[in-house]
Amino acid sequence: MATDQERAQLNERAKRGETVVPGGTGGLSLEAQEHLAEGRSRGGQTRKEQLGSEGYQEMGRKGGLSTTEKSGGERAAEEGVEIDESKYKTQG
Repeated sequence: MATDQERAQLNERAKRGETVVPGGTGGLSLEAQEHLAEGRSRGGQTRKEQLGSEGYQEMGRKGGLSTTEKSGGERAAEEGVEIDESKYKTQG
């Protein structure tokens, strides 16, 4: 655990735009970078648990079709790509 003085130094470096926490890119304070890194490390796993393995794969397929002009669902429909949203596991 970093001392208060070390944390203050890291916070100053973060304010200057430096990444001081692995995965904390874009955070302009030490605390913000810590939260970003934590969210990135858990985010995908949490989503996979929510959707189930097959649903997570379908979501990836749909997302891979998206462009700046059209959503993945729109492109899939245009190109005849089957996206089975029934594989999405929902938690109640």
